[in-house]
Amino acid sequence: MEHYYQPEIECASREDILKLQNERLVKQVKHVYDNVPYYRKKMEEAGVSPEDIRSVEDLHKLPFITKDDLRDAYPYGLLAVPLKDCVRIQSTSGTTGRRVVAFYTQHDIDLWDDCCARAIMAAGGTDEDVVHVSYGYGLFTGGPGLNGGSHKVGSLTLPMSSGNTDRQIQFMCDLGSTILCCTPSYAAYLGETINEKGLKDKIRLKAGIFGAEAWTEEMRRDIEKSLGIKAYDIYGLTEISGPGVSFECSEQTGMHINEDHFIAEIINPKTGEVLPEGEKGELVFTSITKQAFPLLRYRTRDICVLTRKKCSCGRTHVKMTKPMGRSDDMLIIKGVNVFPSQIETVLLNKGYAANYQIIVDRINNSDTLEVQVEMTSEMFSDSVSEVSRKEKVLVDALKSMLGIYAKVKLVAPKSITRSEGKAVRIIDKRNLYQ
Repeated sequence: MEHYYQPEIECASREDILKLQNERLVKQVKHVYDNVPYYRKKMEEAGVSPEDIRSVEDLHKLPFITKDDLRDAYPYGLLAVPLKDCVRIQSTSGTTGRRVVAFYTQHDIDLWDDCCARAIMAAGGTDEDVVHVSYGYGLFTGGPGLNGGSHKVGSLTLPMSSGNTDRQIQFMCDLGSTILCCTPSYAAYLGETINEKGLKDKIRLKAGIFGAEAWTEEMRRDIEKSLGIKAYDIYGLTEISGPGVSFECSEQTGMHINEDHFIAEIINPKTGEVLPEGEKGELVFTSITKQAFPLLRYRTRDICVLTRKKCSCGRTHVKMTKPMGRSDDMLIIKGVNVFPSQIETVLLNKGYAANYQIIVDRINNSDTLEVQVEMTSEMFSDSVSEVSRKEKVLVDALKSMLGIYAKVKLVAPKSITRSEGKAVRIIDKRNLYQ
């Protein structure tokens, strides 16, 4: 039996899971303390030494790591091994152009592949399947993660990447793709296009593994009906490894966290207090097997609930619900992290005041982003063609900053409602967290 499929670990008793976590946590804390000066300083400021961490029960003594720390330490400040031992980086976009860069040793990639392989197998995947990977490749973790997981399972892997929908559908038909991996919004679009072309009978898909953006149960059922599949959720963060940190099984009542690699906590996002199982709060992860970029108590900003309720699939690893929101102002649009501060930076650089509103919607199962921007008094007298030109300039600048298209609408001065309190910058019409 290959090491990525470990029923003795995925179905282990709580006592055995804790024993393994305790051993790996103690070793990991020492590894980080000895090799990461940035984190050693944080521990010393918190009055904590490696000797203070003897088990998971002591985890709360460690300081948190946040995305701000990752930016402050960019690019090499949180690296825990010599650079020559690293074989790859992955990256997410940053709020001001400074990206978050995660490093991987070959060992790290092997374990990440294992986690993604478990997700594929939980969706019914075997070495007889054809796994169609339509996540983006490159710096984005989606494509490389599921690609590596598919290889570990031994499936035929189609590294399609995103886009070129006609080619995607042709390969699905010609090569008999059985498991689709992509964002849920793209899965919905594929299903719509396949049905419009009358090709549903030519498609052999049985399952889909969808992540990188939030999606509702209603959207899941629409995708399942459209493609004739069972749709599974998958969760991950570039900072922790990528997709495969957790994944759904056939029960579809939450995502099992790979507890032999990650320790999960739920905290009060305002106080940092650890909350008991079943309480809603901010999800925090500690990596206990990653070598190059091991984060201890990383605040994800995702709001969810953990549960150890017995699962019909037999797995005993704790389950997390779909994220129910964010404890910060980050938006996930088409799988891309978007911060209002990014948009504000572009507007200020182009000479606009910071009077704007972000409107996010979902039309035909695809996220849309519109930025309404107040013109200055001088601009308000511009001709229609000049306003159109300025809108295009902002569209191009936002595309360069965000990596995705945003519609821009220049509106009259003082037409965006003011608030005496915090400005209402974001109107999200997607109702993602019901």
